[in-house]
Parts: sequence; structure tokens; C-alpha cells
Amino acid sequence: MTPAAATQAVLWSGLLIGLLLGAVAQASRFCTMGALADWFGYGGTGRLMMWVLAVAVAAVGAWGLMQAGWLDAPRAAAWNERFLWLSYPLGGTIFGLGMVLASGCPQRNLVRAGAGNLKALVTLLVAALAADMTLRGLLAMPRSNWLDAVAVSLGRPQDLASLLAAATGLGADALRGPLVAALVAVAGVVVWRQRQAMEPLHWLGGLGVGALAVAAWATTGHLGFLAEHPETLEPAWLGTYSRRPEGLTFAAPVAHGLQLLTLWSDRNTTATFGVVVTLGVVLGSAASALVRREFRVEGFAGTRDLADHLAGAVLMGFGGVTAMGCSIGQGVSGLSLLSGGAVLAVAGMAVGVKAGLAWQTWRLDRDEA
Repeated sequence: MTPAAATQAVLWSGLLIGLLLGAVAQASRFCTMGALADWFGYGGTGRLMMWVLAVAVAAVGAWGLMQAGWLDAPRAAAWNERFLWLSYPLGGTIFGLGMVLASGCPQRNLVRAGAGNLKALVTLLVAALAADMTLRGLLAMPRSNWLDAVAVSLGRPQDLASLLAAATGLGADALRGPLVAALVAVAGVVVWRQRQAMEPLHWLGGLGVGALAVAAWATTGHLGFLAEHPETLEPAWLGTYSRRPEGLTFAAPVAHGLQLLTLWSDRNTTATFGVVVTLGVVLGSAASALVRREFRVEGFAGTRDLADHLAGAVLMGFGGVTAMGCSIGQGVSGLSLLSGGAVLAVAGMAVGVKAGLAWQTWRLDRDEA
């Protein structure tokens, strides 16, 4: 394909992936924050197992793409040789706290906005602004100078196989298959033991989100790849903001979408894979909600509700960019590539959700007293 044709193929494929993701997530209530809240709150495991299943499916699919030569994983941000050991967990913790205050991550708020929730729409706008400020605005300087500066140059990809190879002297390529197999085996045992807690839609959500994460890697890593761009004579990944393979993620793309809306007449600002996926999620969720008769217009309950969502949006925007991904970007796409940074970011998100839920419980008890 020509560069223009490859770019269009990536964008249309991204829109389709977003439509399907929005519909699946709306029907299954796929939500990382909700899954952790269920688990921490009353030991509920249904939605948590849905997330575990999604990660396992995505990991198998991503490994298959790498074996087929369809995904040059070292080019993806998830395998960056610069290991931001402070930014990953700290950004994840901040993001996790923001998820609790904002009633869900950006992906969940995109789904809720499509189903008529005005609170989610406001949350997304503020999160997009905060993410943009963290990428290249007022908040970019402290992130870059204070957090990202504390990093280690590994000299190799940061995936678990490469890190283990450095410690054992074995080959990273030889270790990746067994690591993926071990992940799938553990996930299979855990999901099977908790199968009674899973509803049919949980299986749909886990399998669907995992498969769409693989589709995203295939689209940006293979469909939009040109081994030799006719203008630069170098390898090129077209249709993505970073000009390299990208998985499903929403922290930065919501900011890029805001940039596109506010700088529409600027020819240097164009639609990218992440932006069209976010649009597709809203449209897909709206279609699913209408078909299922679950479309409801909902506003803020009061001043405190508004303040919580605004604060949560800012925390998610800053935390998601700092952690190099959101609960989908790191929690599914990053983990599908067995990224060490994704492990730290997800651990931080779990800590943030736990802290946010504890704070909400304390505030509720105080109010009742």
C-alpha cells in the first residue's frame, strides 16, 4: 500500500476496534476500577476474572504476532530500554486514586459518556486537559525533571523475558514463550476456580477486550507498517501518534483528541489511531446502550460529586501520562507484552484504588457520625 492508503487502513481499523470495544465494554461492564473495588470491597471476583482473562488472551495474541513477524515489540513504548522505575508506580498510584474519585478510568468514562452520562463527559474533558498539560504543558516540567529523570538505562528491552535473561544468562527469545505459557496457566487456574462468580457477559468481556487488544497491535504493528517509506527510505509505522506500534490506551489519546478538536484547521494536527479508537468507543457504547435500552442521561448529584470527579479527572490525566499508560494501556496492552513497567504501573493502580476506597469509606463514616 501507499503511505496514504496504509494510514487510512489503520484509521478505519481503529474506528472499528473502538466501536466493538465500546459495545463489548458497555454490555459487560468491563472496568478495571470496578473490578478492584468489587474485590477490595466484598471479595467479588467476577469482573476481576474478566480482566485476568483479557490480559491472558492479549498476551497469547501478542506473542503470536511477534512470532509471525507482525509486531516489532522492541519498537513499542512498553519495551522502552529506559526504565522509569519511579514514574511507573507513582503515576499508577495517582491514576488509581483518580479512578475512584472519577467513578472509573478514561475507558470506562468513554463508555459511560456514550450511554448518556454527562458526568463522564465532563470528566473526560478535564482529564484530556490535564493529560495534555502533563505531556507538554505546565505539568510536563515536574514530570520530566523530577520523576522521569529518575530512571535506569537497561541497554535492553524492559520486558520480563529480557530482564530475566540478563539475570540468568539465557536467551530472551527462548524465555518469552514459557513466560507467556506460565501466565496463561496461572490465569486459567484462577479463572477456572472462580468460574461460578462469572456471568456469561464476563466471559464475553474478557475474551472480547483481549482479542481487541491483539487487533490493535496487529493494526498498528503490521497493517500500518512500511518496511521502507518512499520519502525517508526507512521503516515507518503509519497512522499512530508516536509513529511506532501502539496498543489500546486512552490516557494520551484523549489529550490528542482534544488537540484535534481545538486545532482542527492546523494541517499538522491529524487524526491518529488512538483518537479514532476513543471516538469509536463512545459510538459503540451508545449503540449498545440504545439496543439494550440502557441509555440514560445522568448529571452530577451535587457539589461534592462534581468536585470528586474534577479532582479524579486531573489525577487520571497526570497519573496516566506519568505511568506511560492507563488501566488499559498498561493494565492490558502493556501486560500483554510482559512489560516490567506495566507490572509496576498496575501495582501502583491497585494501591491507588485501595487508598481511594479507604478514603471514601472514612469520609462516609465521618458524615454519618
